[in-house]
Amino acid sequence: MMYWSLLGILFIVCALLCSVGFYKFVYFLSVGYGLAIAGGGIAIFVMYLLNPSATPLWLVAMQAALFLVYGARLSGFLLVREFKSASFQKTNVAKDSLAKNNEKKMPVFVLFTIWLVVAVLYVAQVSPMLFRFKNESTDILLPAIGMGISVLGLIIESVADRQKSAQKNIRPDMVATKGLYKIVRCPNYFGEITFWTGIFVSGVSTYTGWGQWITAIVAYISIVYIMFNGAERMEKRQMKQYGDKEEYNAYADKTPIILPLLPIYHLNKKERGE
Repeated sequence: MMYWSLLGILFIVCALLCSVGFYKFVYFLSVGYGLAIAGGGIAIFVMYLLNPSATPLWLVAMQAALFLVYGARLSGFLLVREFKSASFQKTNVAKDSLAKNNEKKMPVFVLFTIWLVVAVLYVAQVSPMLFRFKNESTDILLPAIGMGISVLGLIIESVADRQKSAQKNIRPDMVATKGLYKIVRCPNYFGEITFWTGIFVSGVSTYTGWGQWITAIVAYISIVYIMFNGAERMEKRQMKQYGDKEEYNAYADKTPIILPLLPIYHLNKKERGE
């Protein structure tokens, strides 16, 4: 079963929370993303409390807490970073005014379409938790393993963000290369993939029917694709900004871009010396 009525409620919650993207487009995929995941987790927990199943309460509560912590951390981090950036820009009125004038306004129907698509994706991402309690699954080993993987992902993301901020404060002219950045160039993206790997794994023992499996698999593949796409765009920016630095090229050529130990060093063609 797909539990369409509950998925519909979950969609409304996620859509409302990520609608901040209408204020600023990027919020659909950043601040609104975090809010939707956190809100989705809370909504599913409330659904469980209103109609408990055989699934242990503590297990549902822990999964809800994971989504809440994940969403709150992500949205909070992005908002703090943006406010700091806005404060910096205000010191240069001309630059700030030019940036505002250069912002492209998207057609309303495009914004509306993106809003609906991302809301559906966010529902799919938190759906393993809904499927577990509605399927009345009582096993705890695989969910516990999955949650452990997700916690590891959260830790990696948090540490990576802190290390990057600290290193950029010392050397704003170079990318972060120490700590987790010695192992992989995008540890925050790797942490994101790790988090959602745990969520997918935690539901493997409960998925029933092709609908639940497809929903979970599509959500997982989508987030992995988004992370690789984000790493590709980040590398393109870095190549443009630091590509003439031997220090950067030496680091980039020997450090995997997103998955540790996997020798994928570049997602863009190198254009040095041209």
